[in-house]
Amino acid sequence: MELRGVWRTFPSGDDVTPVLRDVSLTIAEGEFVAIVGASGSGKSTLMNILGCLDQASAGSYLVRGQDVARLDGDALAALRRDTFGFIFQRYHLLAELTAVGNVEVPAVYAGALPAERRARAGALLGRLGLGDRLEHRPGQLSGGQQQRVSIARALMNGAEAILADEPTGALDSRSGEEVLRILDELNAEGHTVLIVTHDPEIARRARRIVEIRDGVIVSDRPSGVASAPAAPVAGAASGRRGIRVWDGAREVLRMALAAMNAHRLRTLLTMLGIVIGIAAVVNVVALGTGAQRQVLSNISGLGTNTLEVFPGEDMGDVRSGRIRTLVAADADALAAQSYAAAVTPTVQTSVTVRREGEAATASVSGVAETFFAVRGITLASGRLLRPEDVAARAQVAVIDTRAADAMFGPGADPVGQYLQVGRVPVQVVGVSNPRQGFGGNDNLNVYLPYTTVQTRMLGTTTLRSVTLKVADDADMAAAEAAATALLEERHGRRDFFIVNTDEIRETIVSTTETMALLIGAIAVISLVVGGIGVMNIMLVSVSERVGEIGVRMAVGARRSDILRQFLAEATLVCLIAGALGVVVALAIGAGISAFGSSLPFVYSQTAIVTAVLSSMLIGVVFGYLPARRAAALSPVAALSPG
Repeated sequence: MELRGVWRTFPSGDDVTPVLRDVSLTIAEGEFVAIVGASGSGKSTLMNILGCLDQASAGSYLVRGQDVARLDGDALAALRRDTFGFIFQRYHLLAELTAVGNVEVPAVYAGALPAERRARAGALLGRLGLGDRLEHRPGQLSGGQQQRVSIARALMNGAEAILADEPTGALDSRSGEEVLRILDELNAEGHTVLIVTHDPEIARRARRIVEIRDGVIVSDRPSGVASAPAAPVAGAASGRRGIRVWDGAREVLRMALAAMNAHRLRTLLTMLGIVIGIAAVVNVVALGTGAQRQVLSNISGLGTNTLEVFPGEDMGDVRSGRIRTLVAADADALAAQSYAAAVTPTVQTSVTVRREGEAATASVSGVAETFFAVRGITLASGRLLRPEDVAARAQVAVIDTRAADAMFGPGADPVGQYLQVGRVPVQVVGVSNPRQGFGGNDNLNVYLPYTTVQTRMLGTTTLRSVTLKVADDADMAAAEAAATALLEERHGRRDFFIVNTDEIRETIVSTTETMALLIGAIAVISLVVGGIGVMNIMLVSVSERVGEIGVRMAVGARRSDILRQFLAEATLVCLIAGALGVVVALAIGAGISAFGSSLPFVYSQTAIVTAVLSSMLIGVVFGYLPARRAAALSPVAALSPG
């Protein structure tokens, strides 16, 4: 290592403050050098430049004849990883890792295979007397033991030069003596040892003492201790070894999980916003899908592919009751058309139904035998109306299960029994299931032949409506136009209007889609807010873990390694939060359904997978800035206190 006229200055307001002044120094392979000086003399800054943690403001620094200033970030990381080993006064161990895990870190960035690096880390710790402490975390080790772990980490990649900054400053005298003895042994094995200290007694353990004062070397002398015979360094790493993509991804994942586990509360709080956002999105999509299906089911209650003809200009026409032109012959004419699958006339009234002292208001519908097929009403027991019932104005009725329970009691069989419908006695011939959807209601429903209702109850020949079921192979719009033309020709004017169930369906589905989109947008906003929370917490995490970042860079991590680690943490946090959000969404849906709510939740695999992938995307997008900020830190700035 050779320094030539090196200056290091730092900004101080509008001026700069020099810390190193025109320093020239050569350190040969295998030397044991102590750099001494008072606090603030520049000795630590000198060591940082020698270890490629910092760069000179002026002058040049050569390692094996290569100018360090010409190296890019990856090449500098390789030098720190394979050539230098750092021993810090405050150990700088990673709290979330065990002793063996801390020692393995340099080999992780060197691309060593897991089994290989674990065996070497265990051997180094065993050599330093920590064979029974491999799985202990730093908080479970004494200061001397932590410093020995730091030494093992420095040796992990076979470092040629050991750089120790006040290695005994935080130790008691006995532990300090053990550390110095280990440094003596390492030098005897061929390692170049550079120790920074303010203690003259420790400096005299070296073979050469360089004294620095106010950034200037004032003395460079032998210590008087005989030099140890040089020996080649065993096991030195030569560059970054190849590593499979899967192994690299696994290591990034392992480090990310370890960091998340070390800060569990913060990780959970970070996840909270994403969990809420994903749960909201999944449930909104499920609710929107369920609502659409319910709407379509309700419209099916009106009858699929149906056109309903009413008298008047529109639904709110108050004159419709005085229009007498809509008659059964119109229904017969429509039934004869090629596009008609079935047609039913309808008249309607509301009367009191009685039976043996029981009385209730019921909705009476006068219909044709085709009504039940057109409306999609199914039979529960008995039979439906027949053509001969309509032709004979028969006093027979089909009632729904609500009416059956109300008039005959739950579980009773009303078929064959009689009811008084208004003033007309009728025999119950069948029980139908309740009408579903918009065509149904909570009233008691009684169905009689429309001819019976017209002649025996209303005394009129006009109809309330005519319902036309369009054939499956016919176009709804064309059928509506043809029916309109036919009725206009029959009536001589347009005194009716037609309700197309397809138009209702399209309108309501469009409305539900719009509402789902609106609510979904609100849910997406909550996701974005959660993503900003992730970015915020990750930025705080970078600030809190500056020391860790510095240590990782000191032992050989490239900027891309730091970027990948923090990005992996953000992505993993969001991925786990996304999965939890899906679970929460399913739990909410199940809970609401368990309480008998009518809210329809229909979950789709596509929506769930999309939600989880979205959470990963949020991790990448919102985690990139903090990760980039972490990767942009310089090693010396990250390792500096405060």
